[in-house]
Amino acid sequence: MIAGLLGGAADISPGQVVLQALDWLPLVDLHSGLAPVEQGLLYEIRLPRVLLAAVVGGLLAVAGAGYQGVFRNPLADPYLLGAAAGAGLTATVVIVLVPAGVVAVPVAAFAGAFGGVLLAYALGNTAGRSGGTATLVLAGVAVTSFLTAIQSFIQQFKVEELQRIYSWIMGDVSGGWEQVRLVLPYAAVSSVLLLLHGRMLDVLSVGDEEATSLGVRAGRVRLAVLLAASLATAAAVAVSGLIGFVGIVIPHVARRLAGGSYRIVLPLSLLGGAAFLVLADVVARTVIAPAELPIGVVTMFVGAPFFVGVLRMTRRSAP
Repeated sequence: MIAGLLGGAADISPGQVVLQALDWLPLVDLHSGLAPVEQGLLYEIRLPRVLLAAVVGGLLAVAGAGYQGVFRNPLADPYLLGAAAGAGLTATVVIVLVPAGVVAVPVAAFAGAFGGVLLAYALGNTAGRSGGTATLVLAGVAVTSFLTAIQSFIQQFKVEELQRIYSWIMGDVSGGWEQVRLVLPYAAVSSVLLLLHGRMLDVLSVGDEEATSLGVRAGRVRLAVLLAASLATAAAVAVSGLIGFVGIVIPHVARRLAGGSYRIVLPLSLLGGAAFLVLADVVARTVIAPAELPIGVVTMFVGAPFFVGVLRMTRRSAP
């Protein structure tokens, strides 16, 4: 987050940035020596951007870990399962048809995220178990393509706002304090619910019959985690647009570092996703400065090769 505050076109001393950041903490009174304009730039532009990137990254990563636990599939991801596309479609409908419907966007995005996952899951089940590990992901890709096509069609009704919609599709965390305040309640609820179900997901990983014998109601646990992960995805998409691969990269890194227990993977994914997206935003802001790359482009550059590697490892480990 300090790196996020330091990155930008304005040339501000790193030492002064650190002092100013410490001055924002409760019960801390420091003088950074920054001019009021520079203080305003840090507080009104960089700080909310860093916080929004951290919240969105954490939500996408912890949602990805939750989906992987529910479906027992290492390739499950909000972006690939159709959750992000479903949330993006319904959010776009609200933006186009209800110009003042800011509050309705997260609600609509949640419905779309949940519907997208259910559609992908139902489509994947039609292939039966013979489809292998990648069946669910292939179903998610199909659902994502279909929902994205509908979204592109709806966008044509707002041709004058295509640039803004395009920026939203490619990912954007520059929404300011309004977006931070909007996403925080949803982030708190979904994150707490997912973290509380870490032990239950560990039990489910051994199989439904064994989980039932231990007193765990597998259906209820899956529904609760699915709802919480969809809420996290919807909240992230509603304020930042479509940002791919965070939910598959970070949980796998967490497993490499700390093993497969979801009691550890979920909180590590939350923190790792926050750090990853903040750093991705720093790269997006600086690599072609003074212009900016869409943050979704940066995550795709990292996530696409990573996904190929995970797919190859999954195929090698398959019986």
